[in-house]
Amino acid sequence: MIEMLHITKEFPGIKANDDITLQLKRGEIHALLGENGAGKSTLMSVLFGLYQAEQGVIKKDGKEVRIKDPNDANRLGIGMVHQHFKLVECFTVLDNIILGVEDTKHGFLQYDAARKKVMALSEKYGLKVDPDAYVSDISVGMQQRVEILKMLYRDNEILIFDEPTAVLTPQEIDELMEIMRGFKKEGKSILFITHKLAEIMAVSDRCSVLRKGKYMGTVDIAATTKEELSKMMVGRNVNFTVNKEKKEAGEVILSVENLVIGSKRHANNAVKGVSFEVRRGEIVCLAGIEGNGQTELVYGLTGLQEVKEGKVTLCGTDITHAPIRERSKLGMSHIPEDRHKHGLVLDYSLEENLVLQRYYEPEFQNHGVIRKNEVRKYAERLIEQFDVRSGQGPVTVARSMSGGNQQKAIVAREIDKNPELLIAVQPTRGLDVGAIEYIHEQLVKQRNAGKAVLLVSLELDEVLALADRTLVMFEGEIVGDFFETDLQELGLFMAGGAEGTEEGGASA
Repeated sequence: MIEMLHITKEFPGIKANDDITLQLKRGEIHALLGENGAGKSTLMSVLFGLYQAEQGVIKKDGKEVRIKDPNDANRLGIGMVHQHFKLVECFTVLDNIILGVEDTKHGFLQYDAARKKVMALSEKYGLKVDPDAYVSDISVGMQQRVEILKMLYRDNEILIFDEPTAVLTPQEIDELMEIMRGFKKEGKSILFITHKLAEIMAVSDRCSVLRKGKYMGTVDIAATTKEELSKMMVGRNVNFTVNKEKKEAGEVILSVENLVIGSKRHANNAVKGVSFEVRRGEIVCLAGIEGNGQTELVYGLTGLQEVKEGKVTLCGTDITHAPIRERSKLGMSHIPEDRHKHGLVLDYSLEENLVLQRYYEPEFQNHGVIRKNEVRKYAERLIEQFDVRSGQGPVTVARSMSGGNQQKAIVAREIDKNPELLIAVQPTRGLDVGAIEYIHEQLVKQRNAGKAVLLVSLELDEVLALADRTLVMFEGEIVGDFFETDLQELGLFMAGGAEGTEEGGASA
């Protein structure tokens, strides 16, 4: 179907793709695996016309083609769902789906026919969306459905998914896998970029592996294992289990009492009278299906959203209405859910992003003038310590870095502040197995050093591996509080299928 032969793509200071060859068959799901910054997204961006390769050719059905921009790609039947969605937030779902391929009559948009086609596709593939909702008001899972419908609306037959499950709940991931299998049955060909080995094993036919911009080989999934794939990807054996010794929790660091927080999406409250504590030397995991109030709860704790009722105490100080900087100074660190919106200033350099919350400290400024040498030294230390890969080191513009390396930069900044409380929301989202192993080690290290960790994760395996205590949120309330649990029990409580609450911790 598609051949990418000897593709080479360079950026300042880095060869993102170095002589890579990739072949996609008709009606197959072909996974593309590699570490953060291995060149996967760059290769797919070349195929989609966002970048032009310095060397190499692309063939479609055996004939050489020139793809100068995404419109060329669409004409060839190639569609792409990007890791960071390309949606216009102030437009409706319907507007976003038809954008660029609108039907008009006498200069007026023909919405009725477009709406019918979108709803028919939505029904056929089980991609339920509200066509009149504004993108700014819908969840990330829903935004991804919009991106997939954009491809289907354009009748694409080659579908590129760049990290499609990074922002989804386990249930949404299962749904997406089914949708992909459906596309395969219809004869569509899928290129599937992911770091999640379990998903590759579950849904892919073949897998091509990249490492540091080079092609490492292609394997049949039926004839390989997760361990072999991870070794091809990172060049060493990866430990899939978290080593964590039992530890007695200490004094209360974070206390939350009867917290009520409004919703930006509807008139009801998103958080309804939630109370819990996080103690020194423990990892408390907050589990739940997306959209059950976890996001708003974290916004309330970190100062990103106003609290309606209740009280938040950090290290004995009432911070319910404190400014964000005050919380930071008191010892709170926050790895946010949305790294682009709340984690980074994308057009700042990497070194500027690494001192975003500390530039005013004497170490980094003198009478209001930034001490650039100190900032550079600090950034170089964090880049080395956390293996943050970028083309130009500290001066790299954050926007140009791979999603996984952007995430590593945020984790480095927040952990290096040596916080009393670390609130980590989806900290391993979009990271490869080697980086996940490292981040898990860092979270356990924080806990072992007597810090308090509140981990919000949609990855149930991550919750079960790391949690000393697990809280389950459903419809804005904490419905379960466990010291020990399993996948089935967690799933039951997350879906609201358990009567009453399970006592086992501070308060439920």
